[in-house]
Amino acid sequence: MGEAECNPGFSTRAAPSCIIVRVGGYLGETRGKTVTLAALSDSAQAEYNATAIDLADRLAAARSAARAAGFIPKTEDQRFPRHNRVPLGVAREYARMGNRPLSPAVAALGATFGATFEHIGLTLGSVIHGVTLRDHDDAAFCGFLRQVLLERKVIFFRDQHLNEDEQVAFARRFGNLDAFPFATPGENPYIAQIIHDHNFPGTENSWHTDVTWMERPSLGSVAQCVQLPPYGGDTLFADSHAAFLGLPQDLVQRLEGVVGTNDYRLFLGNAEQVLGSALLSELKQKIPFGVQHPLFRTHPETGKTALFFNSAFLRHDSLASGATGEPLGAERSLSLVTELLQQHHRPEYICRFKWTEGALAFWDNRAVQHYAASDYYPHRRVLRRVTISGSRPYYAPEQAPAVPPLV
Repeated sequence: MGEAECNPGFSTRAAPSCIIVRVGGYLGETRGKTVTLAALSDSAQAEYNATAIDLADRLAAARSAARAAGFIPKTEDQRFPRHNRVPLGVAREYARMGNRPLSPAVAALGATFGATFEHIGLTLGSVIHGVTLRDHDDAAFCGFLRQVLLERKVIFFRDQHLNEDEQVAFARRFGNLDAFPFATPGENPYIAQIIHDHNFPGTENSWHTDVTWMERPSLGSVAQCVQLPPYGGDTLFADSHAAFLGLPQDLVQRLEGVVGTNDYRLFLGNAEQVLGSALLSELKQKIPFGVQHPLFRTHPETGKTALFFNSAFLRHDSLASGATGEPLGAERSLSLVTELLQQHHRPEYICRFKWTEGALAFWDNRAVQHYAASDYYPHRRVLRRVTISGSRPYYAPEQAPAVPPLV
């Protein structure tokens, strides 16, 4: 027998009422705010178990007979109810990858550079071991990394310890760079310092893809850990292609061609007080405040469709038809966005990277969302990020590669 005290100062003897409840194999007696749990007697426990075993046998027999008679789920909607289509999304994306984490051609190319792979998610996320990034600036090596990125969506490297200029030079091998106006720059202006500590706790702990407030959001981001807290601070990545493939078909149909307005209001919480009205006005004149992007985005290199939005930058009541510009209305917009927000957080879509100092992550913003766990307060965590210029998002479903039959 044990007691769980909700209010240690409340005496059971003074309790005015008593309620008997059953929890699992226990009888619970509540007196006021004190709960006492007592195990069932041996005979009562034996009676329950005998009943449960008998029912399990009979239910299993009934299910077996139904299957023998042909009563089995025949359609995807029957196998995967609306609330649990995640296994289907993962299976479809992995089948499209050839049911292997990396193509043999890219794995063989990696071997020529001495690279080995540690795959940390099924459809995304690989640590590339055996390479030192500052030692490779040739086109062949960069082409190899780009192919791994396209197949794995986010790649990682340990023990690189690049200085600011080296990190910027590495990122520049994959395209032009975008300076970031809303973070403290490093000595190199293309470095955005992401610093959190006792006074400024982590705020990137929501699922997002970077800089959707830009007309041409980032192709990818390259981040390096400079200072690690004593615990926590991991970054999680979710597969936006698998998330799209796991959406209910009726939701896909309702969102075909739908666009939403994005802005950077997240960075302007108390802007007038901090920046002053003149600088705030200049900011909005020089950087458009409100751009439209499709919620489904075609990857310009692979053709795959991604579920594409940033919950902090998307105006949740702003959805509209991309073809006509007609608003869906605030109520319908909010309902659809609420459903979309339930997608990326499912563990089956996710890989989790544990930072070490000098580790570097390179993710494709067109293919993943990410989430920086803020579980290290009040300690200090410092990352340096560089963003690679991207292109204007578009949606062309006919470009998507076919999904092979699932066997």
